[in-house]
Amino acid sequence: MKRRTFLGHAGALAGTAALGQLGALAAHAASASDYKALVCIFLYGGNDTNNMIVPLDAAGYANYAQIRSYLALPQAELLPLEVSGGAPLYGLHPALPGLQSLWASGNMAIVANVGTLVQPLTKAQYLLTTTVKPQSLFSHIDQQHQWQASISSTSSSNSGWGGRLSDQLASLNTGSSVPPMISTGGNNLFVTGAASQALVIPASGPFALSGYSGDTADTARLSALQQLLGVDQSINLDQAAQAIMTSALSSSAILNPILTTTDATLAARFSGLTSNFALQMLAIAKVIEARNTLGASRQVFLATLGSFDTHTDQLNQQQTLLAELDAGLSAFHGAMADIGAGSSVTSFTLSDFSRNFLPNTGGGTDHAWGSHPLVIGDAVNGGSIYGTMPTQELSGPDDASDLGRWIPTIAVDQFAATLASWMGADSTALATVLPNLAAFSPSTLGFI
Repeated sequence: MKRRTFLGHAGALAGTAALGQLGALAAHAASASDYKALVCIFLYGGNDTNNMIVPLDAAGYANYAQIRSYLALPQAELLPLEVSGGAPLYGLHPALPGLQSLWASGNMAIVANVGTLVQPLTKAQYLLTTTVKPQSLFSHIDQQHQWQASISSTSSSNSGWGGRLSDQLASLNTGSSVPPMISTGGNNLFVTGAASQALVIPASGPFALSGYSGDTADTARLSALQQLLGVDQSINLDQAAQAIMTSALSSSAILNPILTTTDATLAARFSGLTSNFALQMLAIAKVIEARNTLGASRQVFLATLGSFDTHTDQLNQQQTLLAELDAGLSAFHGAMADIGAGSSVTSFTLSDFSRNFLPNTGGGTDHAWGSHPLVIGDAVNGGSIYGTMPTQELSGPDDASDLGRWIPTIAVDQFAATLASWMGADSTALATVLPNLAAFSPSTLGFI
């Protein structure tokens, strides 16, 4: 090649690189003005929503107190969920004062009696042996799987609805310098897509390889690792491992300074909070604060809080867990407002299932079905309960047994579709994200 021709090609490549940089800047600008994120908080073990949201009216509370027996919370300690035009019908668990404030400000909604379903079910239909029901009801692992996959006809899905949503929104994240799907709760089905996988970050501490930065030996070691990762391998598994490690190193170089920096605004909101859940929410808040730099327009996050399997000692265990949930979510919501992302970020709770309305004889409750997830954010049409609360009657119209296992009246699919639509998924995308959505009407619920 002649020197002049070579220089011409080099100029064209330089121009292409410059255009690529301008494209990245344009993507960053777009994400700054049109950013949305979902933050899923999965409560592992099955949170007892019958004691999280309690009837306050005289007849409702009397029925609750009689059936719940030693697990009944004192009526005077419940935190009223005020409504316009009348006395509050429900109260929150006393460990949730921050969420009560979010309800009062219109930034929190409750979605009543949501659960895994293959099709809408009445009690009469449920009792028929020929009716198609979710597989392995009341099983922790299966119900966790189905809540996260939003596919209840099987317990073997390879992807979650958060991951499939991220797949469908990938074109909005072309300017992102790190994976737009991030988990502080480890590898998890919810954030596994068909074409995308979450980046797992720590709740605290550095996000980098130990012993690969700092002195001369560390620099040499890192250089050697990078050379190894660049060696061509003919084995697919090796290639996949190389790609994952290379991507992780690249992401850690970008995110480590963000996660290890002490930000005065966020630090003030999370001051004094030391639980692992609060630290997870702080890490997510730091990533969202850096949204303009990172360049993603649509992000999906996952945080987790465990130990809700309260077969014994429920009053004490749930008090502690809900207090952690309240503190972490309240600080996170305040932080989003502080950094100008209040209307752009929506957080919500999921759990395996709720618990039997009738207590067991061991100081707690056993596995049930329909539960009441919370949705929080400035974009939420809050201060309302969406759907219909179950009739709290043993062997009643909503009980799948004689223990108070509420048959869901809203499917996980409808709950997920409402959030996915807010993120920008159209009807075609929703059909991929939630393949069984067509079985339910309405498809979305209007809480956001």
